[in-house]
Amino acid sequence: MGIRDTSPVSGALNLHESSSSQSRDGKKLVRIMIADSQPLFRDGFRALLEAERDFKVVAQASNSETVLGLVRQHKPDILILDMTAPKLMGSEVLHQLSRAGLPVRVLVLTTDIGSNDTVQALNLGARGVVLKNSTSSMLFECIRRVMAGEYWIPPDGIASLVERLRHSPPRPTPRSTQFGLTRRELEIIVEVVSGASNPEIARKLSISEQTVKHHLTHIFDKLGVYTRVELALFAVNHKLGEAADSAP
Repeated sequence: MGIRDTSPVSGALNLHESSSSQSRDGKKLVRIMIADSQPLFRDGFRALLEAERDFKVVAQASNSETVLGLVRQHKPDILILDMTAPKLMGSEVLHQLSRAGLPVRVLVLTTDIGSNDTVQALNLGARGVVLKNSTSSMLFECIRRVMAGEYWIPPDGIASLVERLRHSPPRPTPRSTQFGLTRRELEIIVEVVSGASNPEIARKLSISEQTVKHHLTHIFDKLGVYTRVELALFAVNHKLGEAADSAP
């Protein structure tokens, strides 16, 4: 595959793409764009990703000025955005993508899950967070989970992210009644945010584990979330813990 490097002028790498939307074994190809200011990192990242049969890197960008145009041109499924790259201004890129209404799913790379930049990225629509020192298998899992419609954060990073969200500036929050949540559902949400498992929630609230699962199914439906990570982030952002304290 040939590469036309225009980065000295525009900060973009245009990759000649195959017309096929499937991998060699018939899987749907995940079209990926990389945004990072370091050429060696981009090259290594591309080689790593394309070692997977169902991943295809369709474009690369080295600065924030070229990201939006390349996303429009190549229509990637996933944009991997390095929040630590000095020339990228990750938050501005996310603002631009949000204003443009482009359907690309953004996965951000960071050195600190609990940083202000990471919290802002999630608030601006990022769907996944990966530490730059993560294993390749964790990166691949994040991409596939995000492609399946989930939010994804490393399990060991949830606690620090939730703690940072607790201390972030207050945002306008709807009352819990707008979500149709019952007091019991709010109690279960509080336990999920604290990191409790279903058996632990069941013991604390003196209900069966099956009842916990039943409540979680209703909570997921009401809030439009799919995983406990999404639920925890939603709950902290909308201060549902405070709603639980004041619920009748």
